[in-house]
Amino acid sequence: MQLEKEKKPVARKLLLKLLGSRDNIKMNASAAVRVGALFGISENNIRVTLTRLQSAQLITLVDRGDYKLADKGIRFAKEIHQWREDENGLVPWQNDWVIAQTSLLPKSDKKQLRTTERALKLVGMMKLASDMYIRPNNFSGGVSEVRDKLHTLGLSGKALVFSASDFDNQTQAKAMKLWSHLNLEALYKVGCSAIEKSLARIPTLPLEEATKESYVIGDRALYHLVFDPLLPSPFVDVAMRERYRNLVKKYDDMGAQIWLRFLDQN
Repeated sequence: MQLEKEKKPVARKLLLKLLGSRDNIKMNASAAVRVGALFGISENNIRVTLTRLQSAQLITLVDRGDYKLADKGIRFAKEIHQWREDENGLVPWQNDWVIAQTSLLPKSDKKQLRTTERALKLVGMMKLASDMYIRPNNFSGGVSEVRDKLHTLGLSGKALVFSASDFDNQTQAKAMKLWSHLNLEALYKVGCSAIEKSLARIPTLPLEEATKESYVIGDRALYHLVFDPLLPSPFVDVAMRERYRNLVKKYDDMGAQIWLRFLDQN
């Protein structure tokens, strides 16, 4: 596997993800520099990033020069790790939809538009018509849960979020195809294969190589799960998604142990 061809991670994202991988992870500056070196990130870049993260109150300096997540960083980590529980909050689909109507939002506010687009993407909503986004209503908390998620992610309160059903045949057919371009089942299949191969290979690798591979493979899988729309049947093979998620959990647990060993090196 050609890990060296992977895009170099951003120092900020790398350090926050590692400090947030488990509760109470600590990392001193020298360990952070070694982490950066794994990915070709300069010592100066790492040290400047640590200073900026501390200024942004995402990390804090504790005893003996160790850094750990501050309260703001802990909230960030909890958002990242929410994927572990997402599958538990799903219910069978009853052929109804959650609708987000954004026509009341000003088009001139580009920052809000970007925030809106990201919130809708994170909740798995797709554009059905102008200023109208939908997803299957399969969260256990129904439309209220989706509305709360969207508002937490920054969707303006001016947007209308409600449920709908009984689309005409043409609209229903269009809605059913909105997620097909994501090729989710192929993604799950390829993801399972990559993780299984890495699980078998990592125990044979030197610690530094195992550490780097666990981040590269794990980060790609976590990205897919964070942005997974959590569709019900018949949109996807739910059993295949559950298998993929369980493999990612196993891989994430293994990766956390590898990184603890790497960070504990003198």
